[in-house]
Amino acid sequence: MRFLDAAATTPVRREVLEAMWPYLTGEFGNPSSHHHLGDAASRALAAARTEVADALGGRPVEVVFTAGGTEADNLAVKGLALARPRGRRIVTSVVEHPAVLEACDYLERFHGFTVHRLGVGSDGVVDLAEAEDAIDEDTTLVSVMLANNEIGTVQPVGEIAAIAHRVGALVHTDAVQAVGAMPVHPAALGVDALSLSGHKLGAPKGSGALWLRRGAALEPLVHGGGQERGRRSGTENVAAAVGLATAVRLATGPEREAERTALADARDAFVREVLAGLPEALLTGHPVRRVPGHASLCFPGTSGEAVLLALEHDHGIVCSSGSACAAGSDDPSDVLRAIGLDREVAQTAVRFTARSAEDFDGAAADVVHAVTTVRSLAG
Repeated sequence: MRFLDAAATTPVRREVLEAMWPYLTGEFGNPSSHHHLGDAASRALAAARTEVADALGGRPVEVVFTAGGTEADNLAVKGLALARPRGRRIVTSVVEHPAVLEACDYLERFHGFTVHRLGVGSDGVVDLAEAEDAIDEDTTLVSVMLANNEIGTVQPVGEIAAIAHRVGALVHTDAVQAVGAMPVHPAALGVDALSLSGHKLGAPKGSGALWLRRGAALEPLVHGGGQERGRRSGTENVAAAVGLATAVRLATGPEREAERTALADARDAFVREVLAGLPEALLTGHPVRRVPGHASLCFPGTSGEAVLLALEHDHGIVCSSGSACAAGSDDPSDVLRAIGLDREVAQTAVRFTARSAEDFDGAAADVVHAVTTVRSLAG
């Protein structure tokens, strides 16, 4: 099997499992307990927090452990908006992850906020001119993702943050698809909060974190024992935090830069070969400003689901028709519709996302063969 669905999830790395194992077995203490088992758990949690902070160029106090990217997004959007006395306006984009869009919808329906959803061009990039007009002095929060999960486009978050901060608005970015795929430093981006997820990096599902700029007020979503400095109550999952920290360190080290370059080169070669064999195919997203292992293609006149089945059954390639978070829906992707594709073309999309350059080896020829076969069977 060749796994080309890394944007959906990744297997747990051996180093991560080995780092977690002691805290799933003998070192099982509660970090809040005042005995040797609790002290060991507390030290492990603090070390994990420091490791994540170091990878992001931040401070340990700025890291809040969560149960994944969705919780981190919700905590950022709802928590930052509800904690601020100014303004009742939120600015986001039409191509955000549902965790952000639905959190904004919640604030609009139940807390009287108005939400402006920025449009994007055919390449999936947010319209900066529209952002300039939309972000005003009544804006409480701006939330724009760093890299899109469906089409791989990297957004100009730094420029958007500069616009927002000129009028005193806070900025959150969903960096779930970006951390590990590109250098990510919240301070350099100029954001106030940043979400990340462990299972995109080789940590277990159900692990994640929110980086929150020191001094930024946050209304907690979960109340109870006051863990995570009162920002996220509940006994901490020490093993998950340790696993996340290990995965983040391994995914963001300086040695990864050469691997990312090789991955981008392999992705580009894959796209060129597919387009040469299937000239009518369309690469979606920005051709250059995209995460290195990501290629989303549409095959007009062909069922995307049929191509997926042919790739898996005939070629052993596992990939996706879009975001795994929208699985089970027959509706075309909102992201693909937002970049201007009609319904029929959007339903032909197949997303290929890899962890290493080797993952793309030989894949293009198999894609061309699978699409050609599906079309011949369809008559």
